[in-house]
Amino acid sequence: MIGWSIRVAQQSGLFDRIVISTDDSEIAEVAKAHGAEVPFQRDAALADDHAPTVPVIADACAQLRLAPAEPVCCLYATAPFVGAEDLSAGLAALDRPGTTYVLAVTTFPFPIQRALRRDGTGAVSMFDPSTMQTRSQDLEEAWHDAGQFYWARATTWTALRGVFEPGAVGIAIPRHRVQDIDTHEDWERAEAMMTLQQANSGAFDG
Repeated sequence: MIGWSIRVAQQSGLFDRIVISTDDSEIAEVAKAHGAEVPFQRDAALADDHAPTVPVIADACAQLRLAPAEPVCCLYATAPFVGAEDLSAGLAALDRPGTTYVLAVTTFPFPIQRALRRDGTGAVSMFDPSTMQTRSQDLEEAWHDAGQFYWARATTWTALRGVFEPGAVGIAIPRHRVQDIDTHEDWERAEAMMTLQQANSGAFDG
């Protein structure tokens, strides 16, 4: 999985260095085999299941002693559908005045205004009953983090600024190229999506 992200980073031609932050020796060896660097071992305090992204990348910036204005991209290892063109668009957007972070975003497949609660008995109710009589196509489109990449200057990372604070810019990614992988079901869906994309392209070099 991590090999996909490393390969896209290499193909993009955007990076002086492709560095993996990990505390796992097996992941480190796989990363090196794919041409990435592992110049330091991530601290255990930043390596559990609850470690936020921003402190992890801030630590990497500090370990690498990057200049404050250096553009730094956090590219998730679980982003097999990210494209080099997406990374390039993200870096370009980082130059817009006032931009703090640039991240991949995609639309929800159904209006979030129609979201339902479901209690222990199975009964459902709307989160926002005021939208019941509004046609779904007239409701404002909503977006969410695609879980692929985040661009920011080193100084933004090390200041531990929140990704979704004012100044964040979203790069639109079509839903057919977005699948966050947290569960076994997510993995199965990603495999199905990859199989379909490979069939459509007629090529696979992995």
